Amino acid sequence: MTQITTDICVIGAGSGGLSVAAGAVQMGARVVLVEGHKMGGDCLNYGCVPSKALLAQAKAAKAGAKVDFAKAMAHVQAAIAAIAPHDSVERFEGLGVQVVRGWARFADARSIEVDGTRIRARRFVIATGSRAALPPIEGLDSVPCMTNETIFDLTECPGHLLIIGGGPIGMEMAQAHRRLGARVTVIEGARAMGRDDPEAAAVVLDALRGEGIDIVEDVQIEQVSGRKGAIEVRVRGGTIFSGTHLLVAAGRLPNIERLDLDRAGIAHSRAGITVDARLRTTNRRVYAIGDVAGQGQFTHLAGYHAGVIIRSMLFGLPAKARHDHIPHVTYTDPELAQIGLTEAEARKQYGARLSVHRIGYDQIDRAQAEGCTGGFLKLMAAYGRPVGVTCVGAQAGEVIAPFALAIANRLKLTAIAGTVLPYPTLAEIGKRAAGAYFSPKLFDNINVKRVVRAVQRWLP
Repeated sequence: MTQITTDICVIGAGSGGLSVAAGAVQMGARVVLVEGHKMGGDCLNYGCVPSKALLAQAKAAKAGAKVDFAKAMAHVQAAIAAIAPHDSVERFEGLGVQVVRGWARFADARSIEVDGTRIRARRFVIATGSRAALPPIEGLDSVPCMTNETIFDLTECPGHLLIIGGGPIGMEMAQAHRRLGARVTVIEGARAMGRDDPEAAAVVLDALRGEGIDIVEDVQIEQVSGRKGAIEVRVRGGTIFSGTHLLVAAGRLPNIERLDLDRAGIAHSRAGITVDARLRTTNRRVYAIGDVAGQGQFTHLAGYHAGVIIRSMLFGLPAKARHDHIPHVTYTDPELAQIGLTEAEARKQYGARLSVHRIGYDQIDRAQAEGCTGGFLKLMAAYGRPVGVTCVGAQAGEVIAPFALAIANRLKLTAIAGTVLPYPTLAEIGKRAAGAYFSPKLFDNINVKRVVRAVQRWLP
């Protein structure tokens, strides 16, 4: 058996794993990177990149451009191909990383085996990500269905796409395929976009329904049946939804089955690998980051986790992860972006200390100029700082960027209110919300008015 000894062994070449490998090797550590499937992981091949590429084509179609479905999917593959070299074996070997292709499993607490090669490392990083979960629905295992890993293989537009799951993936794919010509029905067992602020989610759902997407909520699926081109989903009560294609977007599971974690003394559950605030597992030599750590399923979160553990592994610093400053965005049209606490969460945590400030897109000149006045930004503030921001509307993911900076660095709202933004931009909505926090303190304060009157009498 071939033996490799190294400083750091990274298992998984997705966003988080690649960030660790690149950062560590360029700072002088010996690094081995193990990947059994595609370099770039889910984000590049099945997630963020292809979905946003498809949404871009769908947006063009909505605007009136002639977009053929096959060409739209060709654009998706072209986008993946354009980014792939950045995540490739060749690039990482060029940086000095030793890349081993194959599936890793722990042999003991200090080593793994990969197809006849044993790798012993001072520290291991598990960054194996997650995959689509298939819910325990009768018949689902015997009918042709797609997940985010296979839907981008389509070359012909579905006649009627049925989607199980009303979360971000389901909604993004619903709108994209509807705009490219498919009929779409979304079936959700609870409330669609149920993890988001209800007021903001309603704006998105109304827009999608307005485009002809059928969104069915609070129904329990009892059975799935049919064959290719003729799928039926039966819900409690007897209603049957019929379509040509089925997409399952009903949650995700951590990729841990192949790892033999018990051999290394690594605790885990259905949610993922158990980690502490430093992202260290119950085996002190092993860290887990990204989706597999069970603390969120975002590419940018995995990248953040990578930075945290690099400080710990390379410099011995007691770096800890925090998650109050991690934003997320659903890239529908309109977009829905969130950072920090929702209004309900903030009211529960801060009570009377909380103030909420809501600014509509219709109050922003750039939105009026471009005809995108639907939506709003909602700022939750306490003790002079933003504790949460919800934004639904055009480019919401871009609009909340200043608040991501503010919350991450614990800045006060004076930093936002005092910033001079170019006019006209959509980002003014955030500054307007920050200004609304200070308005009562300045304009409705009798003491301020008394001081101003006194100063005016004193000034020459």
